Amino acid sequence: MLDALKKLIGLGPRVNYKELVALGAQIIDVRTPTEFKNGHPKGAINLPLQSISRDFTTLDKQKTYVLCCASGIRSRQAKNILLSKGFENVYNAGTWLSLN
Repeated sequence: MLDALKKLIGLGPRVNYKELVALGAQIIDVRTPTEFKNGHPKGAINLPLQSISRDFTTLDKQKTYVLCCASGIRSRQAKNILLSKGFENVYNAGTWLSLN
């Protein structure tokens, strides 16, 4: 029960996002193009939340993805969308600043 509650609210084992990226994970910034243009993690691609349900087909389901946004809310939503589309290796890093 406790594990299910932790998973529901996004708590769990600590993930080293920088290590995931070093191992080949792709950073996806789900903020708007304007937000992305004003700063983003090095190597990130921009796939805004509002288009991820449509544009997820451009992504490889076998790859690992680290999602970020301004606060972690949109990246959590994007993670849930990708998981519902059959992606398995998707992580929510929260704010994009945490990846710099």
